[in-house]
Amino acid sequence: MTTLNLVDREQRHLMDGMLSFDPKLHSIADFRSLMEGLGSLLTPEPVDYELRQAPRLDGEGTIRVLFHRPQSGDALKPAILYLHGGGMVAGSPELMAGSHLKLASDLDAVVAAPGYRLAPEFPFPSGLEDCYSVLKWLHANAAELKIDPNRIAVMGDSGGGGLAAALALLARDRKEIPLCAQILLYPMLDMRTGTEEAPFDDPLTGEFVVNRPLTAFSWNAVKGSLNRDSDQVGYLSPALAEDLHGLPPAIVVTGALDLFREEDVSYAQRLLRSGVPTDLFVYARAVHGFDMLASALATQARTNLIASIIQVLKSQAPAY
Repeated sequence: MTTLNLVDREQRHLMDGMLSFDPKLHSIADFRSLMEGLGSLLTPEPVDYELRQAPRLDGEGTIRVLFHRPQSGDALKPAILYLHGGGMVAGSPELMAGSHLKLASDLDAVVAAPGYRLAPEFPFPSGLEDCYSVLKWLHANAAELKIDPNRIAVMGDSGGGGLAAALALLARDRKEIPLCAQILLYPMLDMRTGTEEAPFDDPLTGEFVVNRPLTAFSWNAVKGSLNRDSDQVGYLSPALAEDLHGLPPAIVVTGALDLFREEDVSYAQRLLRSGVPTDLFVYARAVHGFDMLASALATQARTNLIASIIQVLKSQAPAY
């Protein structure tokens, strides 16, 4: 059975071989090469950015952070800490540079994109702790970086979306840095997905871009030695976090044909039941990463997303 007939008509022709990856046939290096190829499509021309180095909180080296700034004025800007996708095993902030520059312009905000450590070389919690280190550094150096410390949002797509949700949980629990929003684009939230333990398994999802074998492979690489019974498991797999109260306002975007659809919708519903203001967008005919594929559907999704983010940032703006 194929779901190709359900895919958005303008994007259908792109599905053949789209990021096809089989862990039994390909290596992690192969997948990373595939991601690099996708990056050349997303950012075909070189994009200027400001490169900074944020110190790791454990003192073990630094994390590179790419800054993209809007053209307007010198006033303090809101900041978007953007965590790139790639299943937490691949990808880099450079791959999304073009998109980040446009995001900075559309939102009149600073976009900071860290090169967090990847699994399996650096399993949980390495990547998450890198992201927290950058968050804390952004907040501590807000004046120099010309960002508003009260309007720092975390945003991510796919594996980066899962990291963004985990970072929101970690920031809430450590009570050091206030996040004004969490923006989760088809986030990878549930470590059971792709296995026999998956609580949801709609056969109409997961045929294209991100499939079950890739997802199971990624989770296995990221979790390292962490046990499902650990009290830290919610920071790895936010779908397993017991308490979602007190989190920042959320925007969750997913597609009807995305393997992560069920866990994304379920997480949004749990956020709502926990009193967290949440916008949920589920797009018909949409595969994983659909918003990156030129089409009317992608344009509509981006328009909705930008409007929703602006609304959240405005709600956190100072009253002067």
